[in-house]
Amino acid sequence: MANFSDTPAWIALFVGLYSLAAGFGELRNPGLWAKMTDDIERSPALLFLTGMYCLAIGAAIYLVTPWREGDWLSIAISVMGGFMVAEGLVFLAAGKQFIGFWKGLLSSRMNLWAGMSVLLGAAILFVALSRLNTI
Repeated sequence: MANFSDTPAWIALFVGLYSLAAGFGELRNPGLWAKMTDDIERSPALLFLTGMYCLAIGAAIYLVTPWREGDWLSIAISVMGGFMVAEGLVFLAAGKQFIGFWKGLLSSRMNLWAGMSVLLGAAILFVALSRLNTI
């Protein structure tokens, strides 16, 4: 059973796995992210559900992560949860414009972003496993 003080490390572990899988998915199937953002942009229901998902997951991460002074991982995970809440609110308030902004930012450099996602995921995974004393 996980110890409550390990909550930031467990969240980081799953965020790292997510980032690795998402990056590898785009690298294996180029254009996947572009198709996904096109689908989200065209569907008001998907825009709304994306906003609700970001809001709910971000709030859960923020609420369960203990804020401990001097623990940089705890602080970073709390801040990440707060940013996810803000992202969810922006999706709900102005989703079409927000997804259009990200499409413009991502479109020409998708392989670069996917590679960065893989590297970031590996780094976060290493930090999480180190904190959980498994390395």
